[in-house]
Amino acid sequence: MNDPQHLVVMGVSGCGKTTVGKLLAARLERPFAEADDFHSPANIDKMAAGIPLTDADRQPWLRDLRDWLSAQADAGRSTVVTCSALRRRYRDVLRGARGRLYFAHLSGTAQQIAERLRQRDGHFMPPTLLPSQFDALEPLAPDETGTTVDIGPAAELIAQRIIDRLE
Repeated sequence: MNDPQHLVVMGVSGCGKTTVGKLLAARLERPFAEADDFHSPANIDKMAAGIPLTDADRQPWLRDLRDWLSAQADAGRSTVVTCSALRRRYRDVLRGARGRLYFAHLSGTAQQIAERLRQRDGHFMPPTLLPSQFDALEPLAPDETGTTVDIGPAAELIAQRIIDRLE
């Protein structure tokens, strides 16, 4: 592949990034990475304690993810990665990766996502941080390459909608 493309599934915690991202990676036959796996133990501890991350906390995490994307592009691989990427400046860091980036913003209401978070077990991000996520969220701007998809339908349908829009 001459021009690797990275598909970044973005949105607030609990919107379904991992589920949709894994479906996309399988269907597109691309390597998959979960941005949560790039967080430092200090960041995870902070979030688990209900403390929102600062921009300074996020910078090394975003740079590590950007560098992974670049390494994949250097190897000629397109990827699927999940990352909250809530603010444009965070997406700008990721856009520093080699290869083209396409953002798929999974969008839902605070009520929809709060219900999902109440049903989720074993994740370090507590539901109490959801308001801070919505406060930070800057939807994709018209000049950003990507699409916004409603989280109402089943994950399989959401993944197919994203693939259709990629083509």
